[in-house]
Amino acid sequence: MPDLDAYLDQHQDQFESDLRELLRIPSVSADSNHRADIRRAADWLVAKFRGLKLTCDLVETAGHPIVLAETPHVDGAPTVLVYGHYDVQPPDPLDEWLSPPFEPTERDGNLYARGATDDKGQMLTHVLSVEAWMRTAGALPINVKLLIEGEEEVGSENLDKFIDANRERLGCDVVVISDTSQFADGVPAITYGLRGIAYYELRLRGPKQDLHSGTFGGAVKNPAVALSEMLSALIDADGRVQVPGFYDDVAALSDDERQQFAALPFDEAAFRRQVGVKATFGEAGFTTLERRWARPTFDVHGLTSGYQGEGAKTVLPAKASGKFSFRLVPNQDPKKITAALKTRLKELCPQGIEMELLDFHGAPGVVVPLVSPFMAAASRAIERGFGRAPVYIREGGSIPVVSTFRDLLGVDTLLLGWGRDDDNTHSPNEKFNLADFHRGIRASAHLWQELANHRK
Repeated sequence: MPDLDAYLDQHQDQFESDLRELLRIPSVSADSNHRADIRRAADWLVAKFRGLKLTCDLVETAGHPIVLAETPHVDGAPTVLVYGHYDVQPPDPLDEWLSPPFEPTERDGNLYARGATDDKGQMLTHVLSVEAWMRTAGALPINVKLLIEGEEEVGSENLDKFIDANRERLGCDVVVISDTSQFADGVPAITYGLRGIAYYELRLRGPKQDLHSGTFGGAVKNPAVALSEMLSALIDADGRVQVPGFYDDVAALSDDERQQFAALPFDEAAFRRQVGVKATFGEAGFTTLERRWARPTFDVHGLTSGYQGEGAKTVLPAKASGKFSFRLVPNQDPKKITAALKTRLKELCPQGIEMELLDFHGAPGVVVPLVSPFMAAASRAIERGFGRAPVYIREGGSIPVVSTFRDLLGVDTLLLGWGRDDDNTHSPNEKFNLADFHRGIRASAHLWQELANHRK
């Protein structure tokens, strides 16, 4: 494959230019003010695919459009479905960015911008590897379908419906997703397990309006206090979730997996420095990696109540709300968790407070087999791209579509992460290491050949 590798070397500047161009589009799916930008990002991808002579459709949904492209068909060859998303998280808080979030800026070998690693940069590695094959060979050695959506950051409300309605069209042998991370700098990884999620908002209401805390305090239950009490009661001092039956279906870690995690080059002190804490915390009896990757958790994401302005205002707020989630592990059912949570919160809700629980979205955890020809092919391709074989890890985050692909298409997913765990995804100063960007393109390009070598 000398022509392919030469093409990858010679077009690095153009690849980076493409990445910057896509990152400049503020395709924030959670903000309706950016609806036109979402469409612009989708159109950018469509133009890219059609410029490569790929079959490409822009599929309208009740929300943001889905882009679906296909390479020229190769009889008898495996079919791979690449999934990614072109939407991004809101950039707030803006004052913490060192450079504008939608003006890609290079510093110390990294490209800083919202969406750099989640998921525009990682998704684009596969688009550009397809381009390299089309430009050098005129076709790929396998069949590649690319499914790129614009609602991942808001729960992919319309994606499952699309996949269910297009099972035959999306039929494949394996799915490839790059929306995870390497284990460490210079240590590429294949992720074989993901935690699931169940996300909620708890809304409480007390008096009909805000009250003077001196006049009414002690006579009326404060919704902000009630919220604090109720959320605190969902977890104990040892990090154990206090919802009835929460741990009943948790899949335990095997001794082999615990040994595998322990053998990874993980530095606890360096981890604390990276995240800026003096001590780690979590469920007793488990290591930091075990808690991050393979144990369920509870976290509060946002609290809203009362006066937030400058100075003091002695108000007893009329309402309070909190957003929170559970990260789930394999065998835990989000619907079962929701039912148990509702029962628990009703028990905790004090008199004088009205409660409403909003269930935003949920997805189960997933583990894929480590032994398969697809996994072996991915390992060889990553070694070609990164110069060393990958390690095998789990990931604490959630990619709900992985379960959807298994349930609706009957296939497993290769989770090939080119990012790093300090890339500040969902945070200010998100970045993508440019060397990893190019390594990812090369690994992807070789993946198509490695998978082609595994004929049906």
